[in-house]
Amino acid sequence: QVQLVESGGGLVQPGRSLRLSCAASGSGISRATMAWYRQAPGKQRDLVAVVTTSRDTIYADSVKGRFTISRDNAKNTVYLQMDSLKPDDTAVYFCNAKVPVRDGYLEVWGQGTMVTVSL
Repeated sequence: QVQLVESGGGLVQPGRSLRLSCAASGSGISRATMAWYRQAPGKQRDLVAVVTTSRDTIYADSVKGRFTISRDNAKNTVYLQMDSLKPDDTAVYFCNAKVPVRDGYLEVWGQGTMVTVSL
């Protein structure tokens, strides 16, 4: 059974940085494509960044150049380094794993961590 636990959220002033962590456990995590999503109040959940098993990355246009996703397979952890934060980055951030299985993939979500960017 795959489980994801996010940490690192909090209140931060505009222009500052935060690093989110997603600790993963369970079979197949090293073969999973990992991603961060976010959901602002009253809005849909949107993709923020993706990192593949070969460490290729994809970013939403709104965070390109400010956010960096990375993974440490030895620690089964995925990170999201967020720099130059803006009030529009305020949201609950969710870790996501797509684990390959025989007939497709298993999608797993963490419980989310709140990021608030405000003075």
